[in-house]
Amino acid sequence: MKILHAAVMFALFATPALAQTPNVNLIPELPSKTPEQIEQDKQLQRQYRDSLRKIPDAKASNDPWGSVRSADTPATTTRAKPKAKPRSAGHQQ
Repeated sequence: MKILHAAVMFALFATPALAQTPNVNLIPELPSKTPEQIEQDKQLQRQYRDSLRKIPDAKASNDPWGSVRSADTPATTTRAKPKAKPRSAGHQQ
């Protein structure tokens, strides 16, 4: 039991030490692009932006409950104003 206890204590003390090891980059640096590849990427980006400009803007409905409401109910309704509370004669402000 003492050996198990000692192993747990060793693991607890070793964990913070392992966290301080230097950061090692396991992924090598990617090779740089050639000027032709850079120009091709720019051209693709321009074509993408141009294709986005050709898409017409969708006319979105302002009525989020339009699909829930039945067809005979009007889309806009007016609210009644709340009635003002009458003041009592004995209570003054």
